[in-house]
Amino acid sequence: MKPDTTAREPLPAESLDVHDPDPSLYNDDLAPLPVSKRGWGAFEIFNVWSNDIQSLFGYTLAATLFISYGLNGWSVFAAIVLSGVIVMALVNLVGRPSVRYGIPFAVMARASLGVHGSQFPTLVRGVVAIFWFGAQTYLASTAIALLITALFGPGPEATFLGMPLVGWVSYTIVAVFQVALFIRGIAWIGTFLNWAGPAVYVVMFVLLAVIWAQAGNGLFAEIGEVFAGSGDYEGGPVAAFSAIVGTMVAYFAAVVINYGDFSRFVRTEKAMRRGNLLGLPVSLALFSFLALFITAGTAVLHGEALTNPADIVERVDNIWLTVVASLTFFVATVGINVVANFVPPAYGLANLAPSKISARTGGLITAAIAFVIGGLWVGFIEQIGIAAFVDTLGAVLAPLYGIIVADYYLIRRRRMVVSDLYSTSPDGAYHYTRGWNLRALTAFVLASVFSVATVWVPALSGLAGFAWLLGALAGAAAHVVFARLAPRAPAAA
Repeated sequence: MKPDTTAREPLPAESLDVHDPDPSLYNDDLAPLPVSKRGWGAFEIFNVWSNDIQSLFGYTLAATLFISYGLNGWSVFAAIVLSGVIVMALVNLVGRPSVRYGIPFAVMARASLGVHGSQFPTLVRGVVAIFWFGAQTYLASTAIALLITALFGPGPEATFLGMPLVGWVSYTIVAVFQVALFIRGIAWIGTFLNWAGPAVYVVMFVLLAVIWAQAGNGLFAEIGEVFAGSGDYEGGPVAAFSAIVGTMVAYFAAVVINYGDFSRFVRTEKAMRRGNLLGLPVSLALFSFLALFITAGTAVLHGEALTNPADIVERVDNIWLTVVASLTFFVATVGINVVANFVPPAYGLANLAPSKISARTGGLITAAIAFVIGGLWVGFIEQIGIAAFVDTLGAVLAPLYGIIVADYYLIRRRRMVVSDLYSTSPDGAYHYTRGWNLRALTAFVLASVFSVATVWVPALSGLAGFAWLLGALAGAAAHVVFARLAPRAPAAA
């Protein structure tokens, strides 16, 4: 191979032109994005994470952590903040090359796995996202169903595939809205997130004020009980603390892998890091604090701790608050659904055949498949234990993060040849064996077997909370070892 003559610090994205790209690897959606065409700053990145945290599932998870592990409240807060710091470090690492070169995750994966070898893991990532896109579309529709019911009544009780007429109307509204938002482009998605993130916090503060006014001093007594902790978690407080950290890291894992799809729209690396800091440990701590107080208030008012925001809003006797809160939680759930579960498969499908499939076409294919999945969720898919299947696919993907990061920082020393990411020439830096890096793919398979074992092997069930992190570390270690056992000279610019 040719000797590497690239600079240790890469040139600005505007000067990294792609010369004579192969049509099978290139289209406008996958091309490097110059800084002059980027419109995101720290605020947009902050709102990517805020919307991830603020979804209906995110609220339920945060509230449940305080009442299910037996730890005192401060320990739970510490575990949540620590998980935010860990995720922040992970995305700062994987997001940096996409900021510098303006390339999405699917293209970044070509450097380590080969220009064709990247197709398999990005397709698996897309499958995971499509399943969750359908499920989250259904969850977002419950907020719209609550709104419609509050304004017009429940409607006919007859159900089809587990959902009544109001449910199907709500589900269709959400599905169409998400497709329209995606088609409008990343600028509209950014604007939508910028509105949704702060709006949810405003509604949560209002909801807290209403519940506080109704619960009175009993709110603080209930919070005191939560902060005291029951101490009854099997394995003791250290195991409980570790379980919370592992659960929260796993919650963000899907976005971590393809974070480059969003960091490529940020103007500077400094803005990305600032947005990650505010959006992860800081926003996560604030949201968890609000979820704790609101959930404690529901325990005082209703005799049980309600962890689903839709259930909480439904029991608040205020039609206007119900309307506003329903709309706000709807947009928050839609926001993260588009970010975490719509964009990845759209780019992944485009990466399969760039000359035939654009990101927009990939998004439409995603939406069509996900609509069927979400429509069948209540009546069929949820009943057959699909979560284990999706968890398995997620475990398969975990080593991909480690391989990409280790390849960029430890093997290539932060040097990339952008034109070769779009070239099938045998002399290209990332051609390897007919476009496949067999050593990296071997590392990927071996580490994935370990990750999947934590899902299915009972003896490894104790590692389940950290399966993603351990899989990523295993993938990184195997990739570095295989690369050094059979060294390959870096390619030239």
